[in-house]
Amino acid sequence: MKRVAIALALAMPFAAAAADYSVQPAQSQLGFSGTFQGAAFNGHFTQWTAAISYDPANVASSKFDVTVTPASAVSGDKDRDGAMPGSDFFDVAKYPSAHFVSTAFHQSGAQVIAGGNLTLRGVTKPVSLTVTFKPQGSGATLDVSGTVKRLDFGVGAGDYADTSVIGADVKITAHLQLAPK
Repeated sequence: MKRVAIALALAMPFAAAAADYSVQPAQSQLGFSGTFQGAAFNGHFTQWTAAISYDPANVASSKFDVTVTPASAVSGDKDRDGAMPGSDFFDVAKYPSAHFVSTAFHQSGAQVIAGGNLTLRGVTKPVSLTVTFKPQGSGATLDVSGTVKRLDFGVGAGDYADTSVIGADVKITAHLQLAPK
C-alpha cells in the first residue's frame, strides 16, 4: 500500500502536465479587425510563431507564448498596409516584434479565459483572451479572441489618436490548427 501511495505521489505532477502542440501554419491564421472612418476592416499577420501547451481537463496548466512580426501585417488596403509599419503605428524599425505570454488560465462558466501580457511598441499591458479548444483526432483546433485598446500601446497616437477616425478597439483573433509534438 505504501508503494502505491508513493507511485501515485510521483505520478501526480505528470498527470497535470498540458500537452505540447505545434501550430500548422498553412491552416492557421492570426488576425485583427478594427474600424476606419466608421467602416470595419480586417487584416492578419503573415509572420508569427506560437508555442502552445494546453490541457482541456486542467486549463490552469496551459501556456501560450506567441511572437508576432508587426511588419507582416496586411489588410488589403495599400495605404493602410503602407502606414502600419511606420513610426505612427507599429514603428517596426524600433520595435520589430510583439510578444504575448500567458500568465494564467481559468474557467469562467463555459468559457476558458487566458490572461497574459502583451508587449507591443515597448509597452506591456495585461490582456485577456477567450479560448475555444476542440480536439480533432490526435490534434486540435484552437480559436482565440480578445480586444485591445490600441492607444494603450501607442499605436496610432498623435495625429491618429482621434478614435472617431480610427476606432480605439482592435479585436485580435486566431484560428490555429494544432498537431501533437
